[in-house]
Amino acid sequence: MTQTVLETKNLKKIYNYQTENEFEALHDINFQVQEGEFIAVMGPSGSGKSTFINNISTIDIYTGGHVYINAKEVRTMSSNEIGRFRYQNLGFIFQDFNLLDTHTMYENIAMPLSLAHVKKEEIEKRVNELAKQMDIDWLLKKYPYECSGGQRQRAAICRALVNKPKIIVADEPTGNLDSKNSSELMKILEDLNHNNGVTIVMVTHDPLIASYSSRLIFIRDGNIESEIVKGEMTQDEYFQKIVEINSAESRELITQ
Repeated sequence: MTQTVLETKNLKKIYNYQTENEFEALHDINFQVQEGEFIAVMGPSGSGKSTFINNISTIDIYTGGHVYINAKEVRTMSSNEIGRFRYQNLGFIFQDFNLLDTHTMYENIAMPLSLAHVKKEEIEKRVNELAKQMDIDWLLKKYPYECSGGQRQRAAICRALVNKPKIIVADEPTGNLDSKNSSELMKILEDLNHNNGVTIVMVTHDPLIASYSSRLIFIRDGNIESEIVKGEMTQDEYFQKIVEINSAESRELITQ
């Protein structure tokens, strides 16, 4: 029996709340993620997909409704509890990597564990194991600016995984990568999902990248407008379905 690891009920996000410039970016979204799912989130620019992923991952705090991660309501937690909860349960992969150039690759990867006050010996063990798995163990003493985009993204993946998270949140993780490195990254994520049972929620604009997921949700104007479940489809069949829904949405936007 699968477990619900993430759930929203009537999720709402309003910017400039109770001012004349008030803007409702998310409208009463109800959504569930089961343990071991790989969810892709797509939608046109300004649709609310990044706002959505930020609000379900504690990066931002929603205006109304509820967000539950492992049955824990985020709004009931203090800022210290949210920080600790984030280090213990969530891994983040961003488009621009978010690595600090003033820190070595080792220090960047180790940062979540350092912030969680994990013992030095355990930090060394986890960082070295992951770096070897990602084939960047020979780069640990270098700084991010001395490494390629693909190498920096692998370090970002290591940092996301070093605290052994239950959920990985990825916002356009291939946005700054070429096709070769994008393909390699998606195979890594696919392997983590299939073989390690890691739950993934990923924002992307690319139908090919989305086709690695097990379920797609399409957000438009702050609402979940449609959904595709891969099920028994091949990746190519699933990709074609994703292309179709994106093409239909594009045509509708043009004719409006």
